[in-house]
Amino acid sequence: MTATSGAPTPLSAGLNYSRSVTVTDEMTPAHLRSEPIRVLSTPDMIRLVEQTAIEAVQPHLAPGQSSVGTRVDISHLAATPVGMTLTITVELEEVDRRRLAFRVEVRDELDEVGKGRHERFIVDGAQRMPRLQDKMNRWKAAKGA
Repeated sequence: MTATSGAPTPLSAGLNYSRSVTVTDEMTPAHLRSEPIRVLSTPDMIRLVEQTAIEAVQPHLAPGQSSVGTRVDISHLAATPVGMTLTITVELEEVDRRRLAFRVEVRDELDEVGKGRHERFIVDGAQRMPRLQDKMNRWKAAKGA
């Protein structure tokens, strides 16, 4: 959502965003795919939470900005079989300059599946790339030594 000037609207506590996703075979733990009932893996639940938070804040970021995950504290409370629909909800609870703190909830059609907190940090691509290139250069130099 943008203001009439075309500038992104500022991020503030209270921003709420949800999305729904159907659990697929690809979202199940590979080592349990021979089980008669396959369920959502914890890493895939976390990935869905992160994607939801990214979608929630992206319209509010300036061009060239994105967000990166910095902390995840989410409990996986219940199994969700393939075919069921999940609803992932993130609520922005705190904005501390570029640090964003979310309360998260994941529900399937019957149960609460996950809940906790997730933090992201707003980054500028123009500032980030030189630091990453420096790290790559240092790594390559250390490997060659």
